[in-house]
Amino acid sequence: MFIQTETTPNPATLKFLPGRPVMTAGTLDIRGAEGARQSPLAEALFALDGVSGVFFGADFISVTKSEGDWQDLKPTVLGAIMEHFLSGAPLLADAEGIALPGDDEEFFDPDDAATVDTIKKLIESHVRPAVARDGGDIKFRGFRDGTVFLAMKGSCSGCPSSTATLRHGIQNLLKHYVPDVRLVEQI
Repeated sequence: MFIQTETTPNPATLKFLPGRPVMTAGTLDIRGAEGARQSPLAEALFALDGVSGVFFGADFISVTKSEGDWQDLKPTVLGAIMEHFLSGAPLLADAEGIALPGDDEEFFDPDDAATVDTIKKLIESHVRPAVARDGGDIKFRGFRDGTVFLAMKGSCSGCPSSTATLRHGIQNLLKHYVPDVRLVEQI
């Protein structure tokens, strides 16, 4: 098994591509050892010194380090990922019992439903694919008084360039196509 790695805009996060599907539906962002109990692979990764975050995407795993050098940590992360996939163990401990936290929580005025629909379509078609290439994900959370609220996950969460991505990339895109959008905020 060959696992490719890619850097991300977040220097604390590396993207690992095992060459096979990771999450068959949705994404999962785990920010601590407590949440890792829902995945045997996440537990193995959090058992490594220096791992502070794990994000599962459709075909990749983003791992965030809290300390240390990637030169030292990368081989052990690769080993844990390879061991997991070669074992045939499931990614999630109980796939049917996993509710992705906050994934369904949205807020907006029903009168803004058409605007929100356009915003979501733009995020799905233009933004999410680009963010996934960088090892993360972005989800619509709400729209109120001209402000779009988004949640950034994976390598995008805590990334030094995420504010610039929101302000200069996503905000400009949404303002161009949706005149009602004035501002984009991260939740």
